[in-house]
Amino acid sequence: MTLKGYIDHIIFRNPENTYTVLSLKADDGGDYVCVGMLPEFDPGESLSIEGDLKDNPKYGVQFSITSFTISPIDDEESILRYLSSGAVKGIGPGLAKRITTKFKEDTFRIMEEEPERLSEIKGISLRKAIAIAESFESKAGSRQAISFLSQYGITPYLGQKIFGKYKDKLYDIIRTNPYKLIDDIEGIGFLSADRIASLSGISPDSEYRTNSGIMYLLSEAAGRGSLCIKETELKERAAELLSLNTELIEARLASLSIERKIIREFTGEECFIYSQSAYYAEAETARLLMDLDGEDPAEEALVLKDISRLETKNNIYLEDAQREAVVCAITHMVSVITGGPGTGKTTITNLVISYFSEKGLKITLAAPTGRAAKRMSEATGHNARTIHRLLGAGAVVEGRSLQEFEHDSDNPIETDVLILDEMSMVDIYVFRSLLRAIVPGTRLILIGDSDQLPSVGPGAVLKDIISSECFHVTRLKKIYRQSEASAIVRNAHSVIEGRMIDLDKKSEEFFLIRRDASERIIQGIIYLAGKKLPSYLSCSPLEIQVMTPMRKGALGVESLNLRLQEALNPPGEGKREIGTANGVLRSGDKVMQTKNNYDMEWIISGNAHIAAESGTGIFNGDIGTILSVSSDSACIRFDDGREAVYKGEALSELELAYAITIHKSQGSEYKAVILPLLSGPRMLMNRNLLYTAITRARQMVCIIGSPKAVEEMIGNEREENRYTGLCKRLREMQDM
Repeated sequence: MTLKGYIDHIIFRNPENTYTVLSLKADDGGDYVCVGMLPEFDPGESLSIEGDLKDNPKYGVQFSITSFTISPIDDEESILRYLSSGAVKGIGPGLAKRITTKFKEDTFRIMEEEPERLSEIKGISLRKAIAIAESFESKAGSRQAISFLSQYGITPYLGQKIFGKYKDKLYDIIRTNPYKLIDDIEGIGFLSADRIASLSGISPDSEYRTNSGIMYLLSEAAGRGSLCIKETELKERAAELLSLNTELIEARLASLSIERKIIREFTGEECFIYSQSAYYAEAETARLLMDLDGEDPAEEALVLKDISRLETKNNIYLEDAQREAVVCAITHMVSVITGGPGTGKTTITNLVISYFSEKGLKITLAAPTGRAAKRMSEATGHNARTIHRLLGAGAVVEGRSLQEFEHDSDNPIETDVLILDEMSMVDIYVFRSLLRAIVPGTRLILIGDSDQLPSVGPGAVLKDIISSECFHVTRLKKIYRQSEASAIVRNAHSVIEGRMIDLDKKSEEFFLIRRDASERIIQGIIYLAGKKLPSYLSCSPLEIQVMTPMRKGALGVESLNLRLQEALNPPGEGKREIGTANGVLRSGDKVMQTKNNYDMEWIISGNAHIAAESGTGIFNGDIGTILSVSSDSACIRFDDGREAVYKGEALSELELAYAITIHKSQGSEYKAVILPLLSGPRMLMNRNLLYTAITRARQMVCIIGSPKAVEEMIGNEREENRYTGLCKRLREMQDM
């Protein structure tokens, strides 16, 4: 549906994400409330818009804009209407009438080319005429830029960011090297820049284009977890992406290598290509970790005696593998403890804490996410923090907010023992930052489950450390108190060992509901998450987590979240909502932070709503609930008690979290987990993914879908291979 008309008035506008609500007087005589992401329009401007009429339960019928074009303001009536709106500073309705009466359709040309002539109008001095012209030019520059950029498929939101960064230089950049946008403008990637370049007529074999394409493929590999890529594979993919011959790609690789923008690394006969940042992150991580390693001079016999005494004191009994883990954690400066659920990692952690506490050493506990840190605190009785908070992310020093971390090599963490849990989640960049803040002489104990999915960020740090055989690793395999182990624990171990689980076995903790169609699965999820499980488990629906392998498709995160929001938190009287780049958020919604925001301020309320603690930094994967919504902001309370107010562009960092991907669930634990499993890409639907999903549940796992999908996942050991070199670097340094 297409509407043409002029803007009568602006009802609401979010300047950060360009979400706009306006009243349009259409040529067909109707008045329409229109919503969408739009540039900074003013009343009186003429538009042609496309979209659909939608019935909002709270606000009534609205016209949802999908695209628009700006109609020229070139007749006297339109010019008068625009100037009367107050869009140009210094001009009101009366003055607008006098100007257009004198200059008629030539008004805008006069304001642009002969602004001094405005002083011919009674009430306008030469000085005021120049000020009016400058205000008009500023408005025209922004509108002209956004209109120009829209020809290249650039949204008003990104258009305003580009104009704000480059001003009038943007025209030259777009026409000569739009690939510069990739580095300067968040939200512009290679594919967007390449589309712009094509429309600008830039040569397909431009050096800007080929270099950007190569760096894009390296960043794409990093997005899949790899720190490097085989040179042969990179050349083939670059040639395909850019539609160029491999000889030209080889020449560009040689040039980038000379400039040290990429690093070539040989492993045997195979050559791997790193980006500069990935190469040095991996090399520095290996060096810092090896610098920490060593043995404590404590006599093992005395250590064993102390451990036996602590076992008696704490009324616990350690099996051989558990005792080995405790001894090695005490007698080695770097040690690793790995094992699945029910294998005694928490028991070992508590005994290690007791030992070092008796010795008067300062102990620090950390985990990658807020949920994991909270679980660690509950299991040990000692305060645990996220790695980001431990490092002082977003700290303010001498009146300025830090972009990196407060703690580094110049300001290390003051501790004797650092115990890091859920190590499988830690990527190379976070681990490098942590190691920078640890001085030699600090004991580092790494705890995790190497069978879990690797980190969302690049690298396979835990697996590489274990594979290097440079540090003492204790592998816990035995499930202690097997008879008391839950069906969740037993089935998790069966899955990772490749043994089929009995899906017909009746259990209150682990069961399958057979459904063979997406819509039936969705209806089942809504019933389970909204009614059945909260009632059965005496909990809030927000404590039930739907987890799915995919983002796209009928059973993907994006679709499921819209259906679950509609069912679990529909619009209603007193529920305020706000439009964002990711859709509508309303009071009561479960949401997730989708990127690290080091500057976001938060508080933890004390008594009488007085802040007991405050700080900055909300991080990718943090989950919370929307407490309240105003006209331009939303207040979120996260699971660890932090509260933060989101405004403007920050709102686009939130997305609904009724359903999340299994990858995003790492380090978390939920009262109950609902897993919709029907079909999906073989590379994604594998054993490790299912194992990770099952081990996120504390009381119940409900799989809804096809038993065949479960069986195929158990039988599928394939994982997307991550190319990393940390294992090799550690071994090389050990041999030096």
